[in-house]
Amino acid sequence: MIKKLEKLKVERDKVKKEAKKQILAYITAAFGLVAGLAWNEAIKGLIEYLFPLSQNNVWVKFLYAIIMTFVVVIISIYLVKLFKKEEK
Repeated sequence: MIKKLEKLKVERDKVKKEAKKQILAYITAAFGLVAGLAWNEAIKGLIEYLFPLSQNNVWVKFLYAIIMTFVVVIISIYLVKLFKKEEK
């Protein structure tokens, strides 16, 4: 009976620790999203400054989206490789 209680306490502590880790990851991701949205607005403002609304700036926004997609893909590939190295 005592071993079962100890085992339950250990499991409870593991669950608490994992829950805290997940909550921290979600909060960090939320802050990352806020920062990303702020940068998005800043870059959109720069595009509108460099290419005033009187011009057709749709192509510039598509170019921006394509460039950012490539940057995100390259960074994601690098991070996946980095974390795989750490796991080994």
